[in-house]
Amino acid sequence: MTARPVFAPPHAAAVFIAAVLATAIAIGVLTVVSGLFLDDGTPFEQLVVAERACAHYAFVSEREACANAYVAASRGQSVASR
Repeated sequence: MTARPVFAPPHAAAVFIAAVLATAIAIGVLTVVSGLFLDDGTPFEQLVVAERACAHYAFVSEREACANAYVAASRGQSVASR
């Protein structure tokens, strides 16, 4: 007698479905991560310049408003359109 259990081999269809599901999940994760990297947001360099230009404001709300206006002006947009 052996103390080791003997399991039935998995069905080929179950292995195929698991492989397809794993591939779909991997493609989905890679797509989302690459989409985050390619996001058309404000470049960090512009945010740093805007924060330094607005550092003289005492209140956080004033600094944020100034930074938003600075970034909008550097992009050629009006503040209301953001």
